Amino acid sequence: MIHTTAIISAKAKIGKNVVIGAFTIIHDNVEIGDFTEIGTHCEIGISTPLSDGSPLQFGAHTQIRSHSIFYEGSSFGDRLVTGHRVTVREGTRAGINLQIGTLSDLQGDCQIGDYVRFHSNVHIGKKSTIGNFVWIFPYVVLTNDPTPPSSSLLGCEIGDYSAIATMSVILPGVKIGQHCLIGAHACVGKDVADGMIAAGVPAKTLGPTSNIKLRDGSGLSAYPWTKHFNRGYPTEIVETWTKEAHDYPVS
Repeated sequence: MIHTTAIISAKAKIGKNVVIGAFTIIHDNVEIGDFTEIGTHCEIGISTPLSDGSPLQFGAHTQIRSHSIFYEGSSFGDRLVTGHRVTVREGTRAGINLQIGTLSDLQGDCQIGDYVRFHSNVHIGKKSTIGNFVWIFPYVVLTNDPTPPSSSLLGCEIGDYSAIATMSVILPGVKIGQHCLIGAHACVGKDVADGMIAAGVPAKTLGPTSNIKLRDGSGLSAYPWTKHFNRGYPTEIVETWTKEAHDYPVS
């Protein structure tokens, strides 16, 4: 169902059973997968020279909430979900079931894996590389300019299953390993090895994440989080987490 006030280019490719809300604009070079819902007052597929003419592609079962803006030249796997007033620039390549919270800003030219979770007010700088099953919490900033302002951009790298807690800043070119935890308000200027905690300003490595215990009285380790948290993930993935041991460093 397309609202009568929506403006849809005849050149856009619209899949089956797509819902487009009031006052939303869909530009020429856009491909929208089946069973997608786009809310009101969105602008989808804005063309700029930075896109090099590549289409904006959404997989099936995408949900884009109101007042969100996507530029031409990015691609997303099935089941993208956004909050309200999200901005995504050119050259963003994301896998399955990316979730982007309200007021988040993806500056483009970045690679994002499967099942990544961005909470609200997250800023992802250009040239960032983010693995699979990563959690990035509110007000986190991934930076990219080592000598601002300049044109020499160094993107951050975040490994699979890592969690970046609220209000942290990751400085240009820093590599966060797999299964890491970055503490709230951290300013991370050095690489963090797999399975480690980093916190503070400037951030320091505080030991393995396996040292952190759940605060539920069980005494069990809180990490890797896949041992006790699975809300929102497909059954087949949860079964894999249950049956297979992770290659996870403990010291």
